[in-house]
Amino acid sequence: MGDRRDGETVTEAADGGSAAPGDADAAAVQVYWRPGCGFCGALMRRMDGVGLAYDAHDIWQDEQAATFVRRAADGDETVPTVRIGDVALINPTLDEVVIELAEQRADAVPEGFTFGTGGGVGRARRRVVTDVEGGASH
Repeated sequence: MGDRRDGETVTEAADGGSAAPGDADAAAVQVYWRPGCGFCGALMRRMDGVGLAYDAHDIWQDEQAATFVRRAADGDETVPTVRIGDVALINPTLDEVVIELAEQRADAVPEGFTFGTGGGVGRARRRVVTDVEGGASH
């Protein structure tokens, strides 16, 4: 994960800017993570490897992000949690992220993406997130 900053939109050609999820510059995929999480690092490396843009939110530095994760994960701070639109995926594989992304924003799926490169097998919990307020809508 290197020197990635919380909230930074990450792509292979990242411009270093940051965006809130509701902003026009926000990526379609929001990743909630914490330092030291091996599953988070593995998912973000896979996303980086296929050129999938995302905004990263460190739940230890951003209380609104932590609140969102707890709401999505039945009170737990389970990471990685990925938000795409009004859907939260708890501990997803890359394939699961791209499947949800394709359903909501096919234009944001990396060109030439091949399923089966995402590691792991169908383990994510999928939740539709409602009742998200203001800044907690990461």
